[in-house]
Amino acid sequence: MKARLADIAAHAEVSEATVSRVLNGKPGVAEATREAVLTSLDILGYDRPSRLRRKTADLVGLIVPELTNPIFPAFAQIIETALARHQFTPVLCTQTPGGVHEDEYVQMLLDRGVAGIIYVSGQHADVTTDPERYTKLRERELPIVLVNGYCEGIDAPFISNDDVASMELALTHLVQLGHTQIGLAVGPERFVPVIRKIDGFRASMKSLLGRDDVDELIERTMFSVEGGDTAGARLIEKGCTAVVCGSDLMALGAIRAARRVGKRVPEDISVVGYDDSPLIAFTDPPLTTVRQSVQAMAEAAVRALLDEIAGEPSPRAEYVFRPELVVRASTGAAPTR
Repeated sequence: MKARLADIAAHAEVSEATVSRVLNGKPGVAEATREAVLTSLDILGYDRPSRLRRKTADLVGLIVPELTNPIFPAFAQIIETALARHQFTPVLCTQTPGGVHEDEYVQMLLDRGVAGIIYVSGQHADVTTDPERYTKLRERELPIVLVNGYCEGIDAPFISNDDVASMELALTHLVQLGHTQIGLAVGPERFVPVIRKIDGFRASMKSLLGRDDVDELIERTMFSVEGGDTAGARLIEKGCTAVVCGSDLMALGAIRAARRVGKRVPEDISVVGYDDSPLIAFTDPPLTTVRQSVQAMAEAAVRALLDEIAGEPSPRAEYVFRPELVVRASTGAAPTR
């Protein structure tokens, strides 16, 4: 509920100007007067501005998708470590299909008086959802940082991997190996990173191979081993000798699909993953993949949030991090026909 200065001033027996100074964090107010104003705010049932809320601990909300994809625990661990160095404790909220919705988690975090929230691949990455949930938080002056999923108009810093550059790196590598029939296996196109990967795939196929006819080489499926299996099978059936995947788990599915039809990796078909998830170097074969700068991105997200909490907001922009191609044994020369 929006506070009425006159009501608070009357209850605290101070001027409206003093109430305004307290609510806006201005100096020049005695501590006893400040506490009287905040107490009146609480007694009258008004919401405190987020920076003025009482906190039993310095808590920060951390909202991530399901943890079956190892890239998300990797983000969570680095963010947790970085927050701990600054005496903040993360409250981990994991979204699972059919489980607690992001909005319910946010309400729980607000009830706990968190100092801010970091979102990793949250609803902000879905172009079909309403960004108002984030604008409302900013109206409450709650600091937020959004990772991997840019959304125009939200007053917050964004941290993103360069998905277009990711496709350029993967396709350049495969074209240098002699591949021309290259397929792309990605998740649903309602997600910003998927849209950008498709854009990058189209641009690189055009610049590297002069090809515009790539629609049939793009398979949209689920971000899972099963999704990669389905997409990989379709692309192999279409004659692809290489498949670029939207995640490492999808790449493992594509390898499974290849083996099911008697294809060898990389002799008959090359597969490129995305993320460089923990342990992915130890698969059979070790996976060539595009590595997200998880360490740098996670630490940047924490720095941005801490600056917001301290009242020194970062410039409103999307901070885009350059990925790295990690070449292992799942890619090789294009097979000769």
